[in-house]
Amino acid sequence: ENIVKNKEARIARQTARNERRAANPVKKPAAAPEVEAPAPAPVAEAPEPAPEVEVEAPAPEPVAEVPAPAVEAEAPEPAPATEAEAPEPAPAAEAPAPAPAAAGGAITPATIKQLRDATGAGMMDCKRALQEAEGDQDAAAESLRKKGLAKADKKASRVAAEGRIAVSSKDGKAVMVEVNCETDFVGKDASFLQFCETVAGAAVGIEGDSVESLMAEEVDGESIEVARQALVAKIGENIQVRRLASRGGSGTTVGAYVHMNRIGVLVEIEGGDEQLCTDVAMHVAAMNPPYATSDEVPQDVLATERRILSEQALESGKPAEIVEKMVEGRIRKYLEEICLVSQSYVKDGDKTVGQLLEQNGAKMVGFSRIAVGEGIEKKE
Repeated sequence: ENIVKNKEARIARQTARNERRAANPVKKPAAAPEVEAPAPAPVAEAPEPAPEVEVEAPAPEPVAEVPAPAVEAEAPEPAPATEAEAPEPAPAAEAPAPAPAAAGGAITPATIKQLRDATGAGMMDCKRALQEAEGDQDAAAESLRKKGLAKADKKASRVAAEGRIAVSSKDGKAVMVEVNCETDFVGKDASFLQFCETVAGAAVGIEGDSVESLMAEEVDGESIEVARQALVAKIGENIQVRRLASRGGSGTTVGAYVHMNRIGVLVEIEGGDEQLCTDVAMHVAAMNPPYATSDEVPQDVLATERRILSEQALESGKPAEIVEKMVEGRIRKYLEEICLVSQSYVKDGDKTVGQLLEQNGAKMVGFSRIAVGEGIEKKE
């Protein structure tokens, strides 16, 4: 009985549900609009939904067909227009025409470098000169030259006690020059070193030891003075050719020695060879004797030394005869100390420089010694 009752209850419940569903048939169409979500169909824009909306779409469909041809009609027009404009860029590619104009008047890194290579001036100086000259290379170079002269004049009063000694020789003649700058750093600069070699090469070709004559000498179409001024403008320091010394001639032998680029010596002898001159020059560089032989010692120097020695000897209370002998002996010793030929040779202390020359069949003529910055008062 219970089973039958349960079965009847289930049947009753099922019947009630069916009756409720039958009583609410409107809910099914409500779900239909949800199915009408073919809204995504327009997203696909496929032609199939058109038949479903036949009543609403007939009018828009012809409208959609009209714009299509309109777009087609407009499309061909831009195409030729684009074709017509395309050739125009081709002639525009002829824009290299401005390039030649740039070479003549425009200021570019290439034109700045070209002016720098020609003048040696700084990059910014070259750029400013080109701007002032509106790109004209010749006018800019002339402007830089004028400014270089002005800079050289302004820096001429500055102390230049550094530098180097440059030596050159030709046809039995040797010459050395002292070229000064302000700092030892510039003294090692390649442009400064090249200038020193140029000056020495020009000096060997002139007569005498005049710095003024040397500065007027021309090398590669310009004077040494103009080259100096250009170097001052380029480097920015005071540069001077301070001294010049030369030796050599017919019947003599001359040799040179430069110590650490700062001390230069020329030695001239009769007989012997260049190596002997160089050995003696090394001694001169090391010992710095004031005179080559006793004949070169001025009489006033000897007289002053003799007077001082006599006064010292008289204070000892010895007789005049003895005092005179004492003074003569001290004068000989004094001459040995200040004369090159009387000094003990630095490479062999057992003989003097004079004895070295005699052993090699040579005789001292003279020497010249220059030290960089000698006699210049440096600012501390």
